[in-house]
Amino acid sequence: MSLQNSQMLAERRYARPLAGLILVLIWSGYLSWGWPAFSVFQQWLWLLHTFLGLALSAALLPYLFLHFRRTIGLKRSWVAFSGILAALLVVALVVTGLHVVLFGQSEAERWVFQSHVWLSAVAVAILVGHVAFHALSLPERRKNKEPSRFPSLAGSSAKGLVTITVIGFLFVAGATFAYQFRTSPYSDTPAIEPYGYSYGEHPFRPSQTETSTGGFFDVKRVGGSERCASCHLEIAEQWQASIHAQAASDKTYQTNIKLLSERKGMDATRYCEGCHAPVALLSGQLTKGGKLDTPGHMQQGVSCMACHGIERIEHLKGVASYRFAPPQAYLFDGADRSLPVFLHNFLIRLKPEQHKADLAKSVLAAPEICATCHAQFMDKDFNNWGWVKMQDDYTAWLNGPYSGQTRQTFAHAQQRRCQDCHFPLQPGKDPSASPEGLIKTHFNVGANMAVPWVTRNEGQLERTRRFLTADQVRISIDKPNRNDAVETARHVDPSLIPSTEAPAYCYLGEKVTLKVAVTNAQVGHAFPGGTTDINEVWIHFLVKDGQGRTVYESGQLDAGNNVEPNAYFYRSIPIDRQGNAVWRHDLFNMVGDSFKRTIPPGGSDVTSYTFTISDDTKGPLTVTAGINYRKLNNRYARWAFKDERLELPIVEMAATSLTLPVKIRPQVANAAYDQ
Repeated sequence: MSLQNSQMLAERRYARPLAGLILVLIWSGYLSWGWPAFSVFQQWLWLLHTFLGLALSAALLPYLFLHFRRTIGLKRSWVAFSGILAALLVVALVVTGLHVVLFGQSEAERWVFQSHVWLSAVAVAILVGHVAFHALSLPERRKNKEPSRFPSLAGSSAKGLVTITVIGFLFVAGATFAYQFRTSPYSDTPAIEPYGYSYGEHPFRPSQTETSTGGFFDVKRVGGSERCASCHLEIAEQWQASIHAQAASDKTYQTNIKLLSERKGMDATRYCEGCHAPVALLSGQLTKGGKLDTPGHMQQGVSCMACHGIERIEHLKGVASYRFAPPQAYLFDGADRSLPVFLHNFLIRLKPEQHKADLAKSVLAAPEICATCHAQFMDKDFNNWGWVKMQDDYTAWLNGPYSGQTRQTFAHAQQRRCQDCHFPLQPGKDPSASPEGLIKTHFNVGANMAVPWVTRNEGQLERTRRFLTADQVRISIDKPNRNDAVETARHVDPSLIPSTEAPAYCYLGEKVTLKVAVTNAQVGHAFPGGTTDINEVWIHFLVKDGQGRTVYESGQLDAGNNVEPNAYFYRSIPIDRQGNAVWRHDLFNMVGDSFKRTIPPGGSDVTSYTFTISDDTKGPLTVTAGINYRKLNNRYARWAFKDERLELPIVEMAATSLTLPVKIRPQVANAAYDQ
């Protein structure tokens, strides 16, 4: 056997299967790309295309080496040029395909998959051209001598190629048919039966939650955030540190929800759990015989699916007023064994379009989604009294300058959504990262310092501290500019005095009144927001003389770490039917507020402090004012945590100071004043 014949035989061993692979890859690739709807058939088609693409990758380089070694001396320029170009395109096609297989599709590298699609079209066209040029430029002596114009494919037939195509199609069709008999891993029935309907026929009342089926979902459809972490690890770790993740396990919440279940029954806990533990609500755990501390929902809190499974907003009055719908299932959804789980995750990474459509709906970017839980009301069915409006951060935002939907103007009045402050962008390597490499952070930083302090989460505690002190509020002291102010008893020509305002000072023995203004500068909603009945925000006002002695103080802490009762607070005091304060946050007893003081976004609040300067005071006076914040007042926190010695951290959100000279009233000024 000649060297040329041996080379031809070696080349044929690769060329024949490659021709079949290329044909199946062409139809499977474009069929899966152009298939109109997400389906089981389509997903099996993706797996077939991927498997055959890997097989092509393994056989391609040996074939190209053998083919170019045999044809390198042929002098047919168009055949050579088209062959080299086709080879380069196919190699690029393999490289982009392997990249998608190994790393999946991501938002930042979406161009890789798009390049794979367009390269395939160009590569097929060039490959057809190469074959056509070869056939047209074949010398007459070879046409008459050789039985086939394509010697490397000698022995192959159209029938064989059609057979390969049919086998591929039958594999996909057969796998699709067999998959229909897979036992569902989900049981979409109540976790506890019989299930109670104390608040009517609706399964989730008094929560306002709806579902796409009108019924319950298996706990794995709503929870299972660890599955999301297999691809979105960075975001999942951020979420794990957030208050959302600990919304159900928070000890204060557990104290309150247990109190509610004891007083009004387990069915009543649906009112709270729709926001704090959607896994428990939607799986049917919240009825007589159910539990409030099952690991399935206790450690999930507001799970990944609790937000990303929201299909639409039912209304803006809150109390979990969303509609939940699980995503369309990829193959082996809900599987526990390693191989099916691998294939399931692989398919999502390979073709994430449906995953993104289901779990990254436009509703997630709308500030209205926050209203579903960060607004609250109670009606007669629940409190046996009547309709009561409670916290509503969404409406406060809507009526403020940041919503862009009011006539208000403000120094920072550009539109700003809830997500822009509480889920800001930062660099990240998540598959969902933008082309600029940015992700939405899921630390969900707000004003809750109690939970990270109790759980010893130093990172989240520091993030919260930085957030609270980042110019969210401002405080200022008005100078006491006096109508009778003098700098000297001698007459001075007013034109020689450069100042444009009267000097600020005070006299010994004088009663002084200073105004303090607190401005809600950067908070998008009212300040304070959320649970204003148990949060503690107050002004600490302090006046000291030149020797460091306290002249006047308001808002100081006593020996028990309690704020002085007459301090100037920003809070609400809910009351029950008898007018008693509802201090345990047992809001099912609430019928209204006896007191409420908050500052709207962009607004200011002014108060004044009056004190007398004794005759022995040494000047100057140093006046300081700070706005202090403590998540949970001591009375509530010590009851909820069952710890009478508990001292939660206090952060000074803003501070200011003023120096006032102290003077002796001049006699000439006194005489003039007395007349």
